[in-house]
Amino acid sequence: MIADSFGRVHDYLRISLTDNCNFRCFYCMPEEDYDFTPASRLMQPDEILRLAKIFLEHGVKKIRLTGGEPLVRKDAAEIISRLGELPVELVITTNGTRIAELLPALITAGIKSINISLDTLQPEKFMLITRRDVFHQVRSNIELLLQHKITVKINMVVMKGLNDNEINDFIEWTRHNPIQIRFIEFMPFSGNKWTSNKMFSLDEILATVGKDYTILPVKAEPHDTAKGFMIPGHQGSFAIISTMTAPFCSTCNRMRLTADGKLKNCLFSDGETDLLTALRNGEDVLPLIKASIWSKKKELGGQLGKHFQQLDAGSINNRSMITIGG
Repeated sequence: MIADSFGRVHDYLRISLTDNCNFRCFYCMPEEDYDFTPASRLMQPDEILRLAKIFLEHGVKKIRLTGGEPLVRKDAAEIISRLGELPVELVITTNGTRIAELLPALITAGIKSINISLDTLQPEKFMLITRRDVFHQVRSNIELLLQHKITVKINMVVMKGLNDNEINDFIEWTRHNPIQIRFIEFMPFSGNKWTSNKMFSLDEILATVGKDYTILPVKAEPHDTAKGFMIPGHQGSFAIISTMTAPFCSTCNRMRLTADGKLKNCLFSDGETDLLTALRNGEDVLPLIKASIWSKKKELGGQLGKHFQQLDAGSINNRSMITIGG
């Protein structure tokens, strides 16, 4: 098993396939002329498979594919297919634009749950946030997943003054649809111009939903990052990822492998371990993995210890969200 010095066993690996994306969301990738990682520096399919097998041999039970946008990678179908042959729960987070064309590969790989990033239900605002006019394509692909009985979770980053007025529109979507809306507190990363006055907190989200609906808590599963809730009479549910105001570090079991093969032991860690170079040099990467996880800080990468209202985002040493892989 892969464990840290606080006794947390890590059995969940997030693998970023690329830092490329066909969206330009300001909170994730702020500059249009972003310098993407050259293909030669990305993990290749064989390398992803080799590393995945090492992690599986040491206790990993779940792999999530992320990006950037993982499905824009030209060999995404091949990677998904090969990982789908491993004895692991395979899931994916995507912006939903390429679901229709890659659905056969997703089904063949046994993917039963997909997270879709969608921050608004308004086409005009969607264009403002993503700088892309594909809102109806994404909505259509969500319906396609539901038709194929694939579990859909919607990731909505809540930002004060931008989309916090849509919270209950998302809740209403769950009335007749078996989806889970995951409201995410806006988090600081390199280049995303985070400020505390843009953040809409767990308590504010619950207060907003509570104005129009009866809220019942849902029993948490082990290692849940989201606090779950249900509304009587709704087919779907909602959850809140409260990283900033009520973090869930004490039960964290996650490891992150960036598209260029660097292992991050926390979303907010200021260090990373180069597994890809070691792998290409024929070195044993297992000691590197274990050392990285053993050095994990108790919470929030050791960088976000202050109350979020006193946090200076400019002082955080980290990558941008798109290069981490979510």
